[in-house]
Amino acid sequence: MPDLEAEDQKLVTLARSSRARIQAPEGAAVRDTDGRTYAAGTVDQPSFKLTALQAAVAAALSSGAEGIEAAAVVSEEGLLKGASVHAVRDLAKYAPIILAAPDGTVLEVLER
Repeated sequence: MPDLEAEDQKLVTLARSSRARIQAPEGAAVRDTDGRTYAAGTVDQPSFKLTALQAAVAAALSSGAEGIEAAAVVSEEGLLKGASVHAVRDLAKYAPIILAAPDGTVLEVLER
């Protein structure tokens, strides 16, 4: 289990909170290159679906973010969905993507 810096641990905490608040399958948070954070949960509507990380990236972009510094996903599944990874990689090829369990335990840090 990797140790996280305080700012990355904050992303995990925000992702956990987002997931719990709406009882979603996933919660996610991103930090943009200006240090601002955005959090979201899974969106599952009849007309469209977003992973939690796609929703968090969309929130960042719609707020004017120009890049992503780091991201975190909290999920019971224990795996990062390809669509989630692609949402971050569209903006930042090497930003770490942290995968954590619902209790906050870090399962993986994807660097590429």
